[in-house]
Amino acid sequence: MLLGVMSDTHDDMESIKKAVDFFNSKKAQMVLHAGDLVSPFTFEALNLLEADFAGIFGNNDGDRVLLNQKSGGRLHIQPHILELDGKRLVLVHEPRVVEELAASGKFDAVIYGHLHRHDIRKCNGALILSPGKVARLHKGESTVALLDTGTMEAGIFRL
Repeated sequence: MLLGVMSDTHDDMESIKKAVDFFNSKKAQMVLHAGDLVSPFTFEALNLLEADFAGIFGNNDGDRVLLNQKSGGRLHIQPHILELDGKRLVLVHEPRVVEELAASGKFDAVIYGHLHRHDIRKCNGALILSPGKVARLHKGESTVALLDTGTMEAGIFRL
């Protein structure tokens, strides 16, 4: 299964649309969002995904009730545990427990956001993945990730 992974969109509609177009062009089957969507109107673009979607709330997300309503109930509090393609994944926003989750041996992948930096590494056999940030705020590039659950290989892609 090809997973699209994004985080920290922070209402940047132009970049969100680029991410949606990228995931649609790659035929991602599922897109995960590691938090900080911020406003419910972001789903005007996110609902154009041709893939399933799941995400978590981040520290900057405002109206969680309306965000979850606009998402169709697909946003969750962290940690959010998913099983996809026989792989067990956990989605968190802040990185404070990433290493512990990976070292637990309970997950094939630990996906996080918040730091606005991409990260791909292994810990105790688990993949640790941060897609970076979609939003063009602060310094750095707008990036997303693709994860192949068959090989558990991931790559970072600039928007």
